[in-house]
Amino acid sequence: MILTTTDSVEGRKISGYLGIVAGEAVMGTNIFRDFFAGITDILGGRSGSYEKELRKAKALALESMIEEAQALGADAVVGMDLDYQQIGGTDKQMLMVAASGTAVKLA
Repeated sequence: MILTTTDSVEGRKISGYLGIVAGEAVMGTNIFRDFFAGITDILGGRSGSYEKELRKAKALALESMIEEAQALGADAVVGMDLDYQQIGGTDKQMLMVAASGTAVKLA
């Protein structure tokens, strides 16, 4: 499956548009991860635990979008976009990644 943020696939012709496809992943955080991220906020630097969760959520969102595109018989997803959100109140944080794009058939 070809995934691209552009509206075309170089060297290939789009023969049909199959519709918009999307995949989402929502990952809960936990008290230990939040605690260490808070220390990182004070001292500076990167939060490896949150980065790991974001990568995991991105992979799950892309996998879900690809499955939806394959079910439509797509060869590629063009115009792909990734959105990242933090949802929840101050005490219950969740990370959400949404992937979306247009499923297409290639000639």
